Amino acid sequence: MSTRASVRRHPIHPMLVVFPLGLWIFSFVCHLVYVLGGPAVWYTVGLYAMGGGIVGAVLAAVPGLIDFLTLGRSRVQTIALSHMIAHTSALTIFAVAFGIAVFSTDYSMVPFVLSVIGLAAVGVGGWLGGALVYEHGVGVECEAREEVPMVEHA
Repeated sequence: MSTRASVRRHPIHPMLVVFPLGLWIFSFVCHLVYVLGGPAVWYTVGLYAMGGGIVGAVLAAVPGLIDFLTLGRSRVQTIALSHMIAHTSALTIFAVAFGIAVFSTDYSMVPFVLSVIGLAAVGVGGWLGGALVYEHGVGVECEAREEVPMVEHA
C-alpha cells in the first residue's frame, strides 16, 4: 500500500522518525548519567537532545498525518490512529518535560520521570507502526521488480 507522502516511492515518515526516537533515547541516557552523579554537562546535552527530538517529531508527524488521511476506513486506519495517539502523547510528554526543565530554577526529577513515560509511549507507538508496515504493508509497494543478479567474487 503506497503512501502519498513519499519521494520516488520511498515513504518520508519512516525516514524522519529515527531522529526523534534516537534523540529522545539519547536524552534519557544523558539525564540518567547526570542523575547517577555525572557532571552537569550531561543534563545540558540531554536537554538539547530532548529539544531536537521534539522538533524532529513535529517534522516527522507531517508526512505521517498525510499518510493517515489517505487511509480508507479499515482495521489499518484504526491501528494507524492508535499509533498516532501514542506518538502524539509521547511528543506532548517530552514537550512538558522540556518546558519544566528549561523554566525551573533548579534540577527536578520530574523531566527524568516524564522521559521514562514518554519512552514507554514511544515503544507502544513503534510497535503499532511496525504492525502497520510488517503486518499490513502500509508504505510497501508490491509490484514485480527486476531481480539483480548476484556478483560472485573469485
